[in-house]
Amino acid sequence: MTETIKTDVVIVGAGPVGLFAVFELGLLDIKAHVVDILDRPGGQCAELYPEKPIYDIPGLPMVTGQGLTDNLMEQIKPFGATFHFSEIIASLEKTADDRFLLTTDAGTRFDTKVVVIAAGGGSFQPKKPPIEGVEAFEEKSVHYAVRKMDVFRGKRVLIVGGGDSALDWTLNLAPVAERVTLMHRRDAFRAAPDSVNKMRKLVDEGVIDLALGQVTELIGKDGVLQAVKAKLADGSTHEIAADAMLPFFGLTMKLGPIADWGLNLEENLVPVDTEKFETTTPGIYAIGDINSYPGKLKLILSGFHEGALMAQAAARRINPDRKIVFQYTTSSTSLQKKLGVA
Repeated sequence: MTETIKTDVVIVGAGPVGLFAVFELGLLDIKAHVVDILDRPGGQCAELYPEKPIYDIPGLPMVTGQGLTDNLMEQIKPFGATFHFSEIIASLEKTADDRFLLTTDAGTRFDTKVVVIAAGGGSFQPKKPPIEGVEAFEEKSVHYAVRKMDVFRGKRVLIVGGGDSALDWTLNLAPVAERVTLMHRRDAFRAAPDSVNKMRKLVDEGVIDLALGQVTELIGKDGVLQAVKAKLADGSTHEIAADAMLPFFGLTMKLGPIADWGLNLEENLVPVDTEKFETTTPGIYAIGDINSYPGKLKLILSGFHEGALMAQAAARRINPDRKIVFQYTTSSTSLQKKLGVA
């Protein structure tokens, strides 16, 4: 039996909001254990768009998903958080002394005073195209996310979909790939109008191809794609040469075991108050895209704000007899010592 880890806080989710919660808790002398189903930090930013630019992080005119993750990991270094990757919290029990016992699917056990859910929309899985035998090509020629654009350099890339992800990667990979073909079932797109206009301009200039139809068969051997067969909108069948296919059909979000924690879910979201971002179970907090309250905006910056207020409330719960004096990092020598900059 694995020895139980006794700690003050367990954060469920290592995305940007979960990472910033480590920082805010650290300023209050609270160290955290962080559990994430992925094998690295960053959450959706690192998994789905590590090289895609983000433009609405305060003070950073542009930063990539991976860049933001790297910056946050650097920022929280002084606070010595312990990460448990490739694990998911399988069960949660409330104990008689007003603490929580958490167990992961790998058998790791935590005895904690506070639980912070920063799991985004839950664990996410890409929706797969309904093509027979697609599994044999996955991770070799069929990719559901772009982690490094250079992987597609000089290749013939087929992108399937009509949303923002499909259009964004069509535009981003056009200068990298040998040839990009965008395929959608109809000549109408759900993506941002500016992206659609840029795509059509590249098509008119002969830089990329646009095909209206659906992929029906993958042609290749041992997971190496050579071409796809497609049924076009006019009813004809056409073969398109391709070394790689990127299907962007959206994501299926699943809360997983969190759904069984008795948190009075509303449409797979966790209701919280806006003072402490505490759930209906005292001691369990929810920040980021996983929570719900009037006026909620699903923005990273909103999650940062929620994490700051959560940390103040969690500190009072963990150390009820300790007086918490609010301080600014710009003027507090004690905080600067914690950050290693004094």
